[in-house]
Amino acid sequence: MIYEICTQTDPGLTRDNNEDVVAFDAATRLCILADGMGGYNAGEIASGMAAAFIKSEMSRWLSQAGRQANAKDVRRALEICVENANHSIFNAANSNPQYAGMGTTLVVGVFQGDRLLLGHIGDSRCYRLRGQTFQQITKDHSLLQEQLDAGLITPAQALTSPIKNLITRALGVEDTVLVEVNEHRVEAGDIYLKCSDGLSDMVDDEGIAVILLGNEALEQKARQLIALANEAGGRDNISVLLAHAKEDSAKRGLLSRMRGK
Repeated sequence: MIYEICTQTDPGLTRDNNEDVVAFDAATRLCILADGMGGYNAGEIASGMAAAFIKSEMSRWLSQAGRQANAKDVRRALEICVENANHSIFNAANSNPQYAGMGTTLVVGVFQGDRLLLGHIGDSRCYRLRGQTFQQITKDHSLLQEQLDAGLITPAQALTSPIKNLITRALGVEDTVLVEVNEHRVEAGDIYLKCSDGLSDMVDDEGIAVILLGNEALEQKARQLIALANEAGGRDNISVLLAHAKEDSAKRGLLSRMRGK
């Protein structure tokens, strides 16, 4: 399996600064998106620290472990990297009054062959388009999601809820944090979308799916998603990371020649 990956980020129409950070390491297929929060632009600090720390530490580990590292080892390495990033942000917030209370959401994935190890904290999301089916494969760590799970409100009511952006878990806010990690099987043709709530709050699933189902290049799809969120009001920073899984054409050709014999 080979992966095409692209990113786009935009401050939106109402924010002066961009507290989102999106990054990836092509060599190890590590993808990271963080949406910072905190006063005095501290959100930028938190998301930047998270992305830089995890990219540096996790990509180094993946390079040393090789692509044959098993899922259990990758999961544990990811948990340790996130834990260390959390301590770094938490300590910075507690040693600098200007950064007090800063934190960030996180969605981080490692593509290895035909599997995705996906971790997340907060309400930044990962979606998957497989064939004609588009679905969210992360579950928000938010008060709103807890109400939905408990049956206290309907999905329709959730769209206009006043507590839409109250998250129950964030990186750097407390001295410990639990990253939720799940493994997903990848199929050729899958498109994975990691995004901040600047997209998911402004554009519904149907609108996102229409763009991903289009025939445009992956980078153009990313730009279209940003533009759609801004057309809807652009009330927050908007970031997207798209990863398109494709069958390795060289291996496919070799298999075809072997079958021909």
